[in-house]
Amino acid sequence: MAKWTPKHEAPEPLEGPVVGTITGGTIIWFVLFLLQIPFYSWFDERGLMWWVWTCLAGAGLGLIGIWYVRRRDAAIKRAEATAAEERPDAPHTAS
Repeated sequence: MAKWTPKHEAPEPLEGPVVGTITGGTIIWFVLFLLQIPFYSWFDERGLMWWVWTCLAGAGLGLIGIWYVRRRDAAIKRAEATAAEERPDAPHTAS
């Protein structure tokens, strides 16, 4: 098992515009769903209805993702504000 033990510590995760990324992805899934609606019968005749429902499921899961990352972002900001209040010598920055 020692063969698979990592030799280096894992790097910190990259933080970016997570809320915007998830929102953009959700919009793309929903637009793809809407674009497939006019071709509903074409997909049905060929047994490809899973394409339509995959796009709708992506949009639905994206809504859950938006809710999740917005709450996560708010919790991170609250934790940073609490940590800043506990350190009176730290400079206060307006966000």
